[in-house]
Amino acid sequence: MKATFDLPADLIREMKLRAVHEGRKLKDVATDLLKRGLAQNAASHPSAQKPRILIQPNGLPVVQCDGNAPASRMSGRQLLKLEQEALTKEDLQRVGHSL
Repeated sequence: MKATFDLPADLIREMKLRAVHEGRKLKDVATDLLKRGLAQNAASHPSAQKPRILIQPNGLPVVQCDGNAPASRMSGRQLLKLEQEALTKEDLQRVGHSL
């Protein structure tokens, strides 16, 4: 896929130099740098942390989430309403209807 970016000249120059020193194409250097930057950002962003799923001895899963997970700020009534909405949506999808 092609994309056009308006980047600072000094950044382009640095990437071109890196490409020459490494004997690689500019697009490959740019791709690697973007991938590394996105991976670093995703790892450090709190909302990007995946919940851990632990299996109890009785076989039931326990999902451990960050203390700031939205559900931690919801009342029992709100959680039940959310669950019921999800179940209703799933049931409608099973029978071929949409909301």
